[in-house]
Amino acid sequence: MMGSLRGALSGNAWLLLTLTSLSWGGNVVAGRLAVGEISPMVLICLRWALVSAGLLLLRRDRIVEDLESLRPYKLHLFWLGAFGITLPNALFYEAARFTTGVNVAIIQGVQPVLVLIGAFLVFRTRIGLVRLFGAAITIVGVMLIGARGDLGSVAALSFNAGDLLAFLGAVAATGYALALRNRPPVSSMALFVGVAIGAFLSSLPMLAIETALGETIWPGPKGLLILLYVAVFTSMVGHITYMRALALIGAQRVTLILNLIPVVGALLSVLILGETFALYHATALALVLIGIWMSERLGGR
Repeated sequence: MMGSLRGALSGNAWLLLTLTSLSWGGNVVAGRLAVGEISPMVLICLRWALVSAGLLLLRRDRIVEDLESLRPYKLHLFWLGAFGITLPNALFYEAARFTTGVNVAIIQGVQPVLVLIGAFLVFRTRIGLVRLFGAAITIVGVMLIGARGDLGSVAALSFNAGDLLAFLGAVAATGYALALRNRPPVSSMALFVGVAIGAFLSSLPMLAIETALGETIWPGPKGLLILLYVAVFTSMVGHITYMRALALIGAQRVTLILNLIPVVGALLSVLILGETFALYHATALALVLIGIWMSERLGGR
């Protein structure tokens, strides 16, 4: 029974992406709870240390085979971990010191457009007007979340160094999605082992810098619970399901449905943090779902 369930899950891209959205949407809540409990680079470094150790343990019967298959691609995997995982997170955390949350949310919302443009420029992938319009609708939904229902505030935004850092973070995350299209010819789990180790190793210099600046916060009991959540769900469950879905349906379609993540994050904030559910949350959710439906059902036109 477990084998059939695993087979159904591994072949159903939309179920995989639902798990990804829940895992990464929950990271919004974890990030808010982490303030003052664990510093950004401590969280990034320790989470990937735990993920790497967990994968080595879970794959102990096949880890020698995995590492051997990854050997020719070790530099490639290191850069995937560094520029696809560690760097975007570090840039977004740093951006939050200089710009508003509204700005960061809106700038992150440009990632689907960056993926569409990048796929066209790098792979000559046809976009299509309907798919482009669907992507635009989902982005409006994301912007509505970021602007807290007041799209008029978007026009009044001022841009600073933090906005540039957030944009660079979105570019790095886009590059990760596109780079996985030409992933090494290894299994998804072996690939994740390599990327996780790369993310951990590349986070060490950043942790050293944070320590030298005297900004590290080591976790107490609450911080450890947050760390455990992001290690298991945000890192392991989220990334494994994301990479499997990428292999099934491609970067463009995956990125569209991942626009649900800000909406999921908002809903989980209501349930866990007790925040208010406003009309604009429901409107944003409707826009995202309409945009995804247009891109999936009508995207070939």
